[in-house]
Amino acid sequence: MYKASDTENGIEKLREALGQAEAVVIGAGAGLSTSAGFAYTGERFETYFSDFATKYPIQDIYSGGFYPFETMEEFWGWWSRHIWINRYMKAPRPVYDRLLELVKDKDYFVITTNVDHQFQKAGFDKQRMFYTQGDYGLFQCSQPCHQETYDNEEVIRRMLKAQGFFIGEDGALAALEGVALKMSIPTEMLPRCPKCGKLMTTNLRSDNTFVEDNGWNIHAGYYNDFLRRHKNMKTLFLDLGTGANTPMIVKIPFMRMTHEWPDAVYASLNYGEAFTLDEIREKSICINDDIGKILEKL
Repeated sequence: MYKASDTENGIEKLREALGQAEAVVIGAGAGLSTSAGFAYTGERFETYFSDFATKYPIQDIYSGGFYPFETMEEFWGWWSRHIWINRYMKAPRPVYDRLLELVKDKDYFVITTNVDHQFQKAGFDKQRMFYTQGDYGLFQCSQPCHQETYDNEEVIRRMLKAQGFFIGEDGALAALEGVALKMSIPTEMLPRCPKCGKLMTTNLRSDNTFVEDNGWNIHAGYYNDFLRRHKNMKTLFLDLGTGANTPMIVKIPFMRMTHEWPDAVYASLNYGEAFTLDEIREKSICINDDIGKILEKL
């Protein structure tokens, strides 16, 4: 491995690679959304989950998603907030918008492990995206008894209103003035599978119950077809904020294809985790900085 600081004039080299690329394959991980302002600690956590933090030993949004709440009504009180602020609210900083400006005139494709829908909110072409790990905006049967998913926006809205939240036209979430927030939802609001009646869950890949629905398979096909058509072209593999959790989805395939494809370049942009392999050092650009700042410089 070699660190980002080893790439001299990284911004200039990346700008040149982007300009020469006939195709750009964007691989996005949590670091991209973190740069866009989706922090799981600090002000966002305190604004939307302070009541949960008072009652339970929860210190951040991420760990709260795994907490064994006392009831399913309270579980969905938490998760309705979690889903809304990380899926239906637009990212606080325009990092995704800047990325689109850089690639909108290119032949591009996005593969991402993020489940927050921010590429679509920024205006990326839906036919050029593959969300491998699911979507906060979809429900599936918890069993699952069938391979379908369901949009959850209206259900989540009702859950939030039942807790005492007001949702603005722009999707901003705020507590109603003078109303004490509830931490749970009414029992009748618990989401249930329309086929078997068991509880629904969020369409997130965490175990072998993850539903790969028709849309998932269609977009997997789009991605594979894009790679097949561009194998012999000048291709920039742009790795944005992917870490070590699921390297087999973006990082490892990007490095392998860079090694195998004659005119491919691999660029790793990540705050503290940008690296490449020695085998493709001459075909790599690593920049160890905040992704938003890098895109702004470009």
